[in-house]
Amino acid sequence: MRLLENKTDEEEYSKFLENHERCNFQQSIEWANVKTSWKREVILAENSNKKIIGSLMVWIRKIPFFGNIMYSARGPVCDIHNLEVLSQLTEGAKLLAKKYNAIVLRIEPDIESSDTIFRNIMLELGYQIKDDAKNFRDEIQPRYVFRLDTKGKTEDEVFKAFHQKTRYNIRLATKKGVTVKEGTKEDLKDFHKIMVTTGLRDGFITRPLEYFEKMLDCLKDDHMKVLMAYYQDKPISGVIPIMYGNKTWYLYGASSNEHRNLMPNYLLQWEMIKLALKRHSDIYDLRGVPGIPDDSNGLYRFKKGFGAVYTEFIGEVYIPFKPLTYKLYKISEKIFRNIRALKLKFKR
Repeated sequence: MRLLENKTDEEEYSKFLENHERCNFQQSIEWANVKTSWKREVILAENSNKKIIGSLMVWIRKIPFFGNIMYSARGPVCDIHNLEVLSQLTEGAKLLAKKYNAIVLRIEPDIESSDTIFRNIMLELGYQIKDDAKNFRDEIQPRYVFRLDTKGKTEDEVFKAFHQKTRYNIRLATKKGVTVKEGTKEDLKDFHKIMVTTGLRDGFITRPLEYFEKMLDCLKDDHMKVLMAYYQDKPISGVIPIMYGNKTWYLYGASSNEHRNLMPNYLLQWEMIKLALKRHSDIYDLRGVPGIPDDSNGLYRFKKGFGAVYTEFIGEVYIPFKPLTYKLYKISEKIFRNIRALKLKFKR
């Protein structure tokens, strides 16, 4: 086990990450450069030849009154059923906890809840598992997502597997004159304006324009696109897909209150899926939905219509290094999220 320390390590790590089947953009150097409010560390598991066989990117942040927390989004990247590799990564995490006097390590893995082998290994290594989240406020990453298998598929095969209504809405958008164009950094201004409208309508906090500009600066065209839908030359909707390794993610979407009947969001999803197919992604991830499968929920019904599989992740896997302090922190975190939700409700 070793920690990533220099440019040579970064290059070796990035190559390992992009070529691993469990690759996730949130474990990348590029994404860490977006999240500069956190300090980045990368734990590397090695074989006897010093070759990387596993990794865990950890972010560290100081929380007022409580101390440092350690967090890993969608790690680890490794053979998740290999006890020796996971032991190395855990050893590294404990060393970092001592270095930063951390109260907890929180991991939200890209691993399905049904994976009992991984679950049992983590429990054996001293982790605890919180797997009762049902809505978006309970965890940092969405625990429930829709994922579309695109490996080796053609556009015709994927399109035919869509729900009939989804295919109809994609064709409707095109027939009514909706067009999709790839945007530039300048187009992020229009995207952000529409995003603010979406946040007010749907009750969530939106990030500032500078955040999206920083994303594009760090991820560049290789890993991020801005796709905008237009009607009569006016931007009415937009999305940001992220491409990394063998996957493509639908990360952000925004839609205006006007011309929603033209179904631009359906056409944008199809364009992102075609992008995933063109770059030979194994998976197109439509990201989060509520934790209760229900066709009466608009977001659930929309994403399900693209033929994707409803996927439940294991939830939060964590080691509380200072259990009492961490318990108090969790109470304060829940109170803060509830207050924020109330503010958004009244703002609407």
